[in-house]
Amino acid sequence: MKKLAIFDLDGTLLNTIADLAASTNHALSALGYPQHDEASYNFMVGNGINKLFERALPEGEKTEENVLRVRREFIPYYNQHNADKSRPYPGIVFLLHGLQQAGVQLAVASNKYQEATTKLIGHYFGDIRFAAVFGQREGVNVKPDPAVVFDILEVTGVEKQDVLYVGDSGVDMQTARNAGVTVCGVTWGFRPRAELEEFAPAYIVDKAEDILPLCLAD
Repeated sequence: MKKLAIFDLDGTLLNTIADLAASTNHALSALGYPQHDEASYNFMVGNGINKLFERALPEGEKTEENVLRVRREFIPYYNQHNADKSRPYPGIVFLLHGLQQAGVQLAVASNKYQEATTKLIGHYFGDIRFAAVFGQREGVNVKPDPAVVFDILEVTGVEKQDVLYVGDSGVDMQTARNAGVTVCGVTWGFRPRAELEEFAPAYIVDKAEDILPLCLAD
């Protein structure tokens, strides 16, 4: 039985793409840049918001200065609108309750900035006891750097072999591999199954309820 389940946030616990797309388009429009359709954002997110903005900016405009300009427009808008359309994926709430009742510690490891990560977890999963909720923090490298996983292991006191890391993207598969923990890819998120398969995770699941027996197996 696993003692700790670490979850990615965007594309794993919550479908946040509509609010991310709307907020980024708001920022781009405010600065006179063209907007993108919502589906395009599935392949822009996952490496933190600065990388999202770099990818969203037009060719020839992807400077650090412009990324910071977009960020200044994005953050206050997203802070107000990040729960407009975002919702837990089917079966996620049931899964988290089941793991909690079984005594499995729960944690979040996200590349979303810390303020929004904390707000969304509290808003949608307020009755779940998370041992750690870590988003993108100043001075800590973003995933696929394993630093966030190591921070969670330190907080929880769990050994690597007792961890299941759950995510929807190649970034998550790499993060778990870099940290030396068992990884489970989920197919309901932002990236295609083929991206997960490239990294040969221990498990790939199509439904949230399939994760529970993976954690409870001897």
